Parts: sequence; C-alpha cells; structure tokens
Amino acid sequence: MESIQRSLVLLVIFTGFCSCYHLKEILLKKESQTSPDFCRDLDCPKFTETFTSKEYSIRQYEPSAWASIRITGIDNDAAGEEAFFKLFSYIQGANENGTKIPMTDPVTCSILPGAGPVCASDFTFSFMIPFKFQKDTPKPTNPDIKLTKLEAHTVYVREYSGFSNQTIFPKEAAALAAALNSSQTYNETMYYTAGYDSPFVYRNRHNEIWFFATNSEE
Repeated sequence: MESIQRSLVLLVIFTGFCSCYHLKEILLKKESQTSPDFCRDLDCPKFTETFTSKEYSIRQYEPSAWASIRITGIDNDAAGEEAFFKLFSYIQGANENGTKIPMTDPVTCSILPGAGPVCASDFTFSFMIPFKFQKDTPKPTNPDIKLTKLEAHTVYVREYSGFSNQTIFPKEAAALAAALNSSQTYNETMYYTAGYDSPFVYRNRHNEIWFFATNSEE
C-alpha cells in the first residue's frame, strides 16, 4: 500500500512539473515572439515601426537574405504562378543539399512597370530565407533563382485586406503615393507587393505595398 501511495505522489509531482515546464515553454515562446500577427507564426523580416496612420506606416527593416527569381511579362498573375512554383521547389529540396527549408512571410514581388499598358514589366518574386539558414543558405539547383541580401532600409507601407491581384496593385500604390508628402521621397521607378496568406485563407487576409525610401532622414 505504501509503495502505491509513493507512486501516486511521484506521479502527481511529475505531472505538476511537466505542466509547469510546458507552461514555462509557452510563456517563453510568447515572450520571444516579436513578429506581428500577420506573419502567421512564420519567420518574417524584422522591422521597427516608426510611424503609423490609417493611410500608411514607416518601417525600418533590418538586413535579410532572400531567394529571388526575375520574370519578364505582361501578366503579373501568370508570372507569380511560375515564380512561386520554382521558389517553392527550391525550399522543398531543389538545392545542392536537398534541404527542406521552412516557408516564410511575406512573398514579395518588386514590379518595374513597362513603358506602356502592352509593354512587358519586370517582376522579381522573392521568399525570405529563414533566420536559421541566413548565414549558410543552401544554393539553388535552378540557375534562375538567385540568393540576394537586402541591406537595412526604410519603407513606406500601405496595408490592405482581401484577395489582391494585378488590377488592385496599382490602385493601392497610387493611394500610398497620394498619402505621402513632398519630403518623403522614394524610388518612383518601382514598388513592391507583399502577400502574407496562402490562397486557401479567406478571412483576415493581409497585403501590403512597399515604397523604398530614398531620403536619409526617415
């Protein structure tokens, strides 16, 4: 009987210890999470927000590493499908080590518009490299995919919800341009789109337009 009682006491103590340890893990994880909710618990480029309003915000981003592919064409959506397939193959193991690389947020696309509505544009789609692989990044086997580093930079950001496409991108970019004042200069030859959700997410979708600031005061 005494041995049974001792076993029960040890079981209670052990269960309590595991519960406390698990709770401690949860609390520590929560404290260590610095990325915003729209990153969906994925690695996301680190930034400090220095200004925010309904129309736009200003972010100062830390350096980060990316896998990118450039596609020239007229249809952004078609270019995005092609780029996503190739970039996704890379993180699924199409690299020199056969390493599976976790997905990150956001999927970005820099858009260098063509000279006219029927002229081809340059689209560069990118996946951020997870932090654990940024110093030693597996090299892609597809020569079209380039590993690049984005230095620290300041970005003007416009956020919007819903499903986005090549019709919406220019409208949101124009709204961001209208919200900035004359002293807030940026690279006007191109802009970035940033998408944070898979096509299977229907609610609370998060999209962004980025303008890269050119004035050093921001």
